[in-house]
Amino acid sequence: MPAIRRLCIVVNESKPGAVALAQELLRVCASAGVHATLLTAFPVPAGAFHGADACCVIGGDGTLLGVVHEAAAAQVPVIGVNRGSLGFLTTFASAEFESRFREILAGRFRVDLRTLLECSTQHGGGFALNDVLIKHDLPSKIAHVAVHADGELVTDYFCDGLILSTPTGSTAYNLSAGGPIVHPASRVIALTPICPHTLSNRTVIFPDTVRLRIENCSRESCLRIAVDGHSNQIVCASGPIEISLANTRLPLAVPVDYQHFGVVRTKLKWSGDIRERPERF
Repeated sequence: MPAIRRLCIVVNESKPGAVALAQELLRVCASAGVHATLLTAFPVPAGAFHGADACCVIGGDGTLLGVVHEAAAAQVPVIGVNRGSLGFLTTFASAEFESRFREILAGRFRVDLRTLLECSTQHGGGFALNDVLIKHDLPSKIAHVAVHADGELVTDYFCDGLILSTPTGSTAYNLSAGGPIVHPASRVIALTPICPHTLSNRTVIFPDTVRLRIENCSRESCLRIAVDGHSNQIVCASGPIEISLANTRLPLAVPVDYQHFGVVRTKLKWSGDIRERPERF
C-alpha cells in the first residue's frame, strides 16, 4: 500500500489505555512528518476523513462500526486497533501496534474490501458492515413481518426479530442467533430469524443481486431498525424496509500476515492446529 501522509486517529476515550496510545501515535506521526488529526466525538462528523490517506480507530469493534459510513463514503482504509474485548474487526492487537506503527505508516498492511448492506426506509437509511436488526418497537412484543426477495414472497415471520447480516457480520449477532459463519470475501446476505415461532424457519442466504423488502404485517405497531447496533430509526407500519448490498465497499486494513480462519480459531476458541492434538491409541 502507498505510504500514509495524512492520518485521522479516532479514539474511544472510555477504553482503558486508548488515549495514551493515541497520544503516542500522534508523537510518532509528528516525528515521521505525517499530518495527524485526533477525533473523539461519535458519530464522527460528516466529511471527517476528507483528504485523509487512512483512519486509525482505537477502541473495540463497536468503535470501528461508528466510522463505517464516513470511511466508506470517503473510501479511506480503516485501521482498527483493539482496545475492546473480542476484536473481530479491530484486527491489530494494541500490544504490538505501537512497535509496528512506523511500518504501517510506510504502507505495510493489506486492504480487504468488505461488503456493506444498504438499508433504506421512508425515514432515511445507512450502511451496515455487520448487520441490520429489525424488531418490534416494544421489546416484549413479537414482530410479524413479511419478506420479499426481488418481488417474490419468501415467507412471513412471527419472531423476536430479523437479522440481515453481511459476511463480515456473520460472526456477530447472526452467529449468536444460530446463523452460519460466512467467509468475508463472499458477496451474500444472510437473513436469520430470532426465535421464530415456526421451528423450520432457518437462515436464508441470498445472492449479491437480491433486493429485499421487509413489510410490517401488524398495522397497529411500529418496527425498530438498528443499523450496526445504532437503534436510532423507527419505521411506521406503512413503510417498507429495503435492503440490498451497497455498491460501495469498506476498505478494511489488516496485517500483511492476516489469516481469516486464524482469527476465527482464536476468537471463537476453536481447537486449532491438528498437529497440536495428542495421538490416538
